[in-house]
Amino acid sequence: MALLMAAEEDDFKYIVRIAATDVDGAKPVRYALTQVKGVGDTLAHIIAREADVDETVKIGNLPDKQIEQLNDLVVNTADVVPPWMRNRQRDIETGEDKHLIGPEIDMTRRDDINRLKKIKSYRGLRHEKGLPVRGQRTRGNKRSGLAVGVSRRRVRQEQK
Repeated sequence: MALLMAAEEDDFKYIVRIAATDVDGAKPVRYALTQVKGVGDTLAHIIAREADVDETVKIGNLPDKQIEQLNDLVVNTADVVPPWMRNRQRDIETGEDKHLIGPEIDMTRRDDINRLKKIKSYRGLRHEKGLPVRGQRTRGNKRSGLAVGVSRRRVRQEQK
């Protein structure tokens, strides 16, 4: 019994590499997969089900073959999820539905914002100026500078 426990501890991986992301090996499969950017709880459930892996098992206890299978499913998520669940629908350049994972999300977002700035759209100009882009007011929010928090009433009373 002690040898079996020691063997399990030797095989345990504290850090598992999935989709260019270090995942905590002490977490269950479903929650460990959510550490990869672009993989949420529902998608992690679908991936674990497709890989035929128990979601409650700690990901560090899985054999290398199953970890590799999980990695392949995470990288090729577009094959597993329905089109309505993908995070990049009707891509501007290709027109197809994609699901971006990891650093691809940040790069694509940066490219989209730069494209908006380049064509001088309203949203691009708001991004350049550091103002709210989606129609929020700036009177009560997004305040900066010395005047933040000073009410005019208090200033007028001090002057009298």
